[in-house]
Parts: sequence; C-alpha cells; structure tokens
Amino acid sequence: MWDASILNHSQACLTSLFRPCGKSHIACAMPMLRPLFLVAALALAACAGPEAEAPTPEATATASVTDSAWTLDLAGSRLAYVSIKAGEVAENNRFDTLSGTVAADGTASLDIDLASVNTGVDIRNERMREIFFAVADNPKATVTAKLDPARFAGLAVGQSVTRPLTAEVTIKGASADVETEVLVTRTTEDRVLVVPTAPVIISTDMFELTDELGELRALAQLPSITPAVPVTFTLVFTRG
Repeated sequence: MWDASILNHSQACLTSLFRPCGKSHIACAMPMLRPLFLVAALALAACAGPEAEAPTPEATATASVTDSAWTLDLAGSRLAYVSIKAGEVAENNRFDTLSGTVAADGTASLDIDLASVNTGVDIRNERMREIFFAVADNPKATVTAKLDPARFAGLAVGQSVTRPLTAEVTIKGASADVETEVLVTRTTEDRVLVVPTAPVIISTDMFELTDELGELRALAQLPSITPAVPVTFTLVFTRG
C-alpha cells in the first residue's frame, strides 16, 4: 500500500521534470527519483518471493556385491577350450551345462557337467565322455576358489575391476591349482560378469589324463593331439 508521503514525493518528482533547474530536466529530477525507484524495486521483490531451488535428483542406493550370495546364470555363461590335433588343426569345444555360486563370504564354486562336452562331432563327444572323462564314474569337474569380499565391496554398477585368482580344479579325482587374472564387471544392480584377461592353459598331465589322451589319439589315427589347451570362459552371476 502506497502512503501519502510517497505519493506526494512522487508528484513532486514528476513536476520537477518540467521545471528548469539549470541542468537538463532529467538530470535535475534524478536525485528525487532515486527513492521512488528503490521503493518500487523493493515492492516487486516482495511480490516475487524467494527464488525456488532447482530440483536435484536423488542418489540411487546400490547394494554392495558382497551383501548376498550370487548364482550362475547358465544362459549367459560359457566355458570353452581349443584342442589342436596333428600339430596344426585347431578345433573349438565347449561344455553346455554349468552351475555355480559365490557366497557372501567369498566362497566360490563352479560345477562342470562333463557329459555335456560338445566338440561338434558326435563320435568325438562319445569318446570324450566314455574314454577321456569316464563320466559314469566322474560326472563332473569342480572349480573352487576363495575370494576376498573387501576387494569387491566398492564395485558400482558399470564399473570393472581386475583381480588375480587362484582356483583349485578337480577332474576325475585329481586336483591342481590354476592361477589366472579375471575382469569382474557389475553390469546391473543384480548382475556380475566375470571373464579372464587371457586364456587359461590346462594340460593333461595336471590331472593324470595323459594316458586317456593317448587312447583318443590312437582311435582317431592322429600323429598327435596337443596335451595343453587354452580355456576361456564367460561367467554371469545374478544376485540370490
């Protein structure tokens, strides 16, 4: 609300615009207009009120990967190896059935169904099952490892870490330690991808399978089958 003193002052200022003062009319009136401008500015500011703060998105809470157990997702996982015969012929092979878990305390295990070996050739699959692996008495191979949960606790969605890994591999009752390095990526809140940074080399003498390899070579009438094979894997784990 404008009071009488402000109105009278405003009228005087406007009147002065048309009364000569030895200077330009505007310059003469400016000292009297300044209080009016100040009052008007304060009134507009009061009407406008405080400026609203820009909304800020809330941070999305992400549970640590060590908060619970993880289970292997077979559909997204793969375990494969390359065999070499006659010194120069390389062939891709894989296992179609895997299962595994990683407990909250870092205990990890992977079971490989040896009967699911897939070489791409039926007769070769049969020989691998019956002669090389003897699946009737040795249905699976196992891989176990103990992880340090603290080394993965801070892994956020979209981040990757590279860690050394020592795992115990058991085939047909024979065990051997295998050392490798893995790249672990948290692809979503509840999904983790594990791949090796380089192929893992496995040889038959590590698991006392050299004689069985010789039987396969003789049956296939080959000059040689390389006893060492590179193994690669893609393991996907989901929470729970």
